[in-house]
Amino acid sequence: MDAPTTNNKKKKKVSSNSSHIPDDISFMILYKLPVKSLKRFSCVRKSWSLLFENHDFFKMFRNNVISKSHPHYDDACQMLTQNEEHKWNIYLLSGDKFENKVKLDFPTSSFPRPTPEYSFRPFSVLGSAINGILCIFHKNDTLLWNPATEEIKVIPPGFAEFKHDVYTFINRCGFGYDHVTHDYKIIQHVGYIGIKTKLNSFWEIYSLKSNSWRKIDFEMPTMSWLSNNVVYFDGVCHWWGLSNKLMSFNLCNEMCFITPLFLEDLPNDFDVVNLNVLNGCVAIITSRMDSTSFQISILGEFGVKESWIKLFDVERMSCNIYPIGIGKKGNIFFQSKDDELTCLDLTTGLVKDTGLKGNKFTCQVFLFYYTAAAFCLCLCATVLNTFLHIHRHFVSGLFRFWNILKRQGEEVPSSSIQRPKWK
Repeated sequence: MDAPTTNNKKKKKVSSNSSHIPDDISFMILYKLPVKSLKRFSCVRKSWSLLFENHDFFKMFRNNVISKSHPHYDDACQMLTQNEEHKWNIYLLSGDKFENKVKLDFPTSSFPRPTPEYSFRPFSVLGSAINGILCIFHKNDTLLWNPATEEIKVIPPGFAEFKHDVYTFINRCGFGYDHVTHDYKIIQHVGYIGIKTKLNSFWEIYSLKSNSWRKIDFEMPTMSWLSNNVVYFDGVCHWWGLSNKLMSFNLCNEMCFITPLFLEDLPNDFDVVNLNVLNGCVAIITSRMDSTSFQISILGEFGVKESWIKLFDVERMSCNIYPIGIGKKGNIFFQSKDDELTCLDLTTGLVKDTGLKGNKFTCQVFLFYYTAAAFCLCLCATVLNTFLHIHRHFVSGLFRFWNILKRQGEEVPSSSIQRPKWK
């Protein structure tokens, strides 16, 4: 009777040992997962709940985030906007040292109202390029521009009211692509400041497919007026709210998420916050005004404050810096002394001079990638309706011609033409 008991204990012990996975093996699997999945796996084992406190694992995870290649960036290049010599210019940048600089001929005359020779920020790009399309605005006018095809679409006015005793301000908070309905959309907030006349602020969303605006019933913080912290990724528009919160609006289902920042000590309006997308992750660069240090964090899950992961805490740069944007392969662009643009390669830690200049309040750097058929998808419905309209009149004309021939005694085989049944 004793022998079976011993065997059972040995079997149980062997089974227990076989279920154990060494940390080095589990790390090789876990570090490639997104933050949201890692947070869910934290309940499996106690050691997995402290993964980001493990130096070896965190280093593997961070290197994977900044070095992995996202398919959106395969054929992408950097785009730069500058306000130089009292004129707004836009360039395409390529090459390892950004030696290839091509100026694009933006048709400023396409705006409904004439633009001045010079203003603080004559034009701005809302977010970044979406399938090769730029959303450019000036004051209350907005248009879509495809540099590759030179197509321009002037966006009609929304529901904003303009009165002599009320100041109306339009805050554009997002431009992106709804992959469910194959539609490009713009979301913006309309507000009013008046002493005698009181008007309620509201949100509205524009659809390129219907070429119209509609109001949406949401109460969410609008974007800071002094920033252009707007990004789009995978059907969701993100902007940095006035209340130091990240706003995320899904263009497909029109759901909104509010994510507080993990930094509680960021009440100062002079703190610099730059919102961007880093290799497929929503990222935020935070720094102090006139500071030589900055932090880079990524978000794991919308609406979950604890899912922020601080990737970098960089100190003692060579001079005061101001983050401008993120380019390819983890390149961070900064405005430094004399409005010079420098680039920090996160994969190597090297800082290099780009030979470019840009004012921190008017300069933008973002990625530009082009999909040839993307813009045409939104016009397919219009083209198809036009074709059907022409085809219907053509067939109707054939039948009228057939009836004329029939009255004149001509024999036309009835089987040669079949009249379609229009709904």
